[in-house]
Amino acid sequence: MTAPPDDCLARNEWICGAYLTSRRGILRDAVLQHLQLTSAALALAVLIALPLALAARRWRGLAGPVLGLTTVLYTVPSLAMFSLLLPVYGLSASLVVAGLVLYSLTLLVRNLLAGLRAVPEEIRQAARGLGYGPLRLLLAVELPLALPAAMAGLRIAAVSAVSLVTLGAIVGYGGLGNLIYAGMNTFFKAQVLTATVLCVLLAVVADLLLLALQRLLTPWARGAPP
Repeated sequence: MTAPPDDCLARNEWICGAYLTSRRGILRDAVLQHLQLTSAALALAVLIALPLALAARRWRGLAGPVLGLTTVLYTVPSLAMFSLLLPVYGLSASLVVAGLVLYSLTLLVRNLLAGLRAVPEEIRQAARGLGYGPLRLLLAVELPLALPAAMAGLRIAAVSAVSLVTLGAIVGYGGLGNLIYAGMNTFFKAQVLTATVLCVLLAVVADLLLLALQRLLTPWARGAPP
């Protein structure tokens, strides 16, 4: 009877320090790809969501269609979304980013619009009385006051994007999801657990960093619940 191997990799254990040391480069590359896909999607989503929210606030008739469309996009299953985008983007990182952007729009547009609508009218009138034009009013008054609601939406969108990136493994661009998917196919326990834990940590860190940024940008709201 042979003794069990001393190497936790050979024993295929869930927790294995040897996996961390021997696959350090692979893990680093997966984390970097995960961060690149998530940050690119969130940046594009913000650039699209802001004008949509401003248009919906400016022309009230657009609010219903804009919110309705973004809500419908959010209800589409992720695999179905990627399949719908496949003819346009092919098997590429752009496919994953585009899908994440569409999912993020619901949270960002809704929260941006809610924040803009919550700005008291008397504050707008006071700013106009001081000579603020439409652009200065938006940049110096309305957007800063809408930041708490907007940042709340961005935090939820960021956590959601970190988790959804893993589904990009079906096209080979899933960051840590690539490792999870490959590990599940081969029942490589240490790889599945390590990649999953790292994904959770990325979501937690992203949320904490955005919360810190929110408090830095909105010092007047620090006493309010996050």
